[in-house]
Amino acid sequence: MKKLFLSLLMLAMFFSANHLFAQQGDNAFPQLLNSYYDVKNALVSSDANIAASKATVLLSAVKAVDAKKLSEKDKKAFALLKDKLVLDAEHIAESKDVDHQRDHFSTLSTNVYALAKAVKLTDKPVYYDYCPMKKMYWLSDEQAIKNPYYGKSMLTCGKITETIK
Repeated sequence: MKKLFLSLLMLAMFFSANHLFAQQGDNAFPQLLNSYYDVKNALVSSDANIAASKATVLLSAVKAVDAKKLSEKDKKAFALLKDKLVLDAEHIAESKDVDHQRDHFSTLSTNVYALAKAVKLTDKPVYYDYCPMKKMYWLSDEQAIKNPYYGKSMLTCGKITETIK
């Protein structure tokens, strides 16, 4: 019964997110980035269920990007990364294993970073953080280190390696 409820909840979130993002139009990149941050924050809390539901919203955000509204440069950059973003968001959304989610979050982070370097995702600074213990990166909207790969056990392990403005 619990699985059925969670499945229905995720399905409802997916459809409501699709509706919301369809209305967003050219505001899709900031929504994509904010959805990525939500997945990161769920992994910081080591909450696999919330990470899965937030990844479902991220998946909707990626699919909602309307390439017709992008410049040629942005369209090319997004086209190169879209399938990779979808794959990792799907894996995180479908898994209830936080370690598996973190593995896919690592590659998701690499691809969101590549997108952030190629197109302007937001007017706010994006911090590219590194965990020397895991040798993995992630993006953050704040300077304070909150490590999504270790959660509470090593919450502040890491450093900012780059600020994207």
